[in-house]
Amino acid sequence: MAELAPRRLILTLYGLYARDEHNWMSVGSVVRLMGDLGVDSAGVRSSISRLKRRGVLVSMKSDRAAGYALSESALEVLREGDTRIFGRRQAAASDGFVLVVFSIPESEREKRHTLRTTLSDLGFGTAAPGVWVAPGHLRDEVGSTLRRRGLSSYVDLFTAHHEGFSALPEQVARWWDLDGINAHYAEFLAQFSDAQARWKRSENAPRTAFEIYVPMLTVWRRLPYLDPGLPLDLLPAGWNGGRAADLFGDLDALLRAPAREHALTAIHG
Repeated sequence: MAELAPRRLILTLYGLYARDEHNWMSVGSVVRLMGDLGVDSAGVRSSISRLKRRGVLVSMKSDRAAGYALSESALEVLREGDTRIFGRRQAAASDGFVLVVFSIPESEREKRHTLRTTLSDLGFGTAAPGVWVAPGHLRDEVGSTLRRRGLSSYVDLFTAHHEGFSALPEQVARWWDLDGINAHYAEFLAQFSDAQARWKRSENAPRTAFEIYVPMLTVWRRLPYLDPGLPLDLLPAGWNGGRAADLFGDLDALLRAPAREHALTAIHG
């Protein structure tokens, strides 16, 4: 698996630890924690600057220390992400599908790109030009995201059930890159299957828990968005998603608390 970009790790740190610390962390704390993850100070400061330019972080001083907070829009994105990442749900056949149909004039093609990117990020597949599809249990999240991003006026939302005439598993395999998603799950399993043994070898050291947990969560964060949680009977044989979700759940339960202990010691030390 490719090396994680420092900005992705920083966003994980802020999501995990800054929100409970008055939405603020000093630059020094971020540098120390990222050093534990093998990222040097120059790389950290450069990544923080990029996150600031993108409106993810905002400058804020506290007790004469320089630091950053998450912007309001970033906080909202992370709150929405918590549900999908930590409480993800597998759709049932009875949930049906949510369809997005849109038509955006050429004069607003930038909005067209933004809408397509947003739908892709939410886990939609493409059923036909201008028609996107996702499991029905995502309809509330889809609606709130489109409204928040100012895209709802370009879209019609429908709920639907497949009535024929093609075999639905074959259609689902056309609408989503299931092989690609399955490969991402396989990579996650390969990278973190020995994480529990590594932590035990360290005699349950909080720093080792932190070194495993933050990259693990950073990798996992993307997967529930690539995989919208389709019903199991529509997925191919040998699907890795269940085993990967079980591994994530086990590691989250095992490592979250000791990783937090290490992080808060660095933040307050």
